Amino acid sequence: MEGGKEKGDPNGSSDEKSESRIYIGNLDLRITEAALIKMFSPFGKIITEDFLWHTRGRKRGEPRGFAFIQYSNKEEARLAKEKMHGRLACGRPLVVRVSSDKYLVEPADNSSKGVGEATKTSVSGTSSGQTSRSSKIAAIKNKLKALEEEGFSAKKQKQEADTSIDRR
Repeated sequence: MEGGKEKGDPNGSSDEKSESRIYIGNLDLRITEAALIKMFSPFGKIITEDFLWHTRGRKRGEPRGFAFIQYSNKEEARLAKEKMHGRLACGRPLVVRVSSDKYLVEPADNSSKGVGEATKTSVSGTSSGQTSRSSKIAAIKNKLKALEEEGFSAKKQKQEADTSIDRR
């Protein structure tokens, strides 16, 4: 039987669905569902959109930082991946993958490769790749500076508390 690709067959349609479904990760928490749809609608007809939220704990109701979009066909999904992967949104490079390609994904804990991968697979020219890379570096430096300042002020307060105890 050649019916494996018919829409009535669950195996055929699920393969087709996963090829037309994309994962969008590294979303800034300020990005809303509406903004996400607006960013990805130029690449094709969006059938469904799953914007994930925390459902438990102290972060309940806050965005989880990733979403899925189902396009009407796999060409639209591939185009969205090609155009949006590595692109900055609210200062963060988006991670866009076609869901059927998930077995090709390297572990997320190797962050240095993730940054390089985003630059390499960027569709725009090298100058844009360098810009996004340098903006990523600047964002990391700013984060480190903020953490250092936060840590320094906490140390200073502790030292002041310790010296006031010693003087008694």
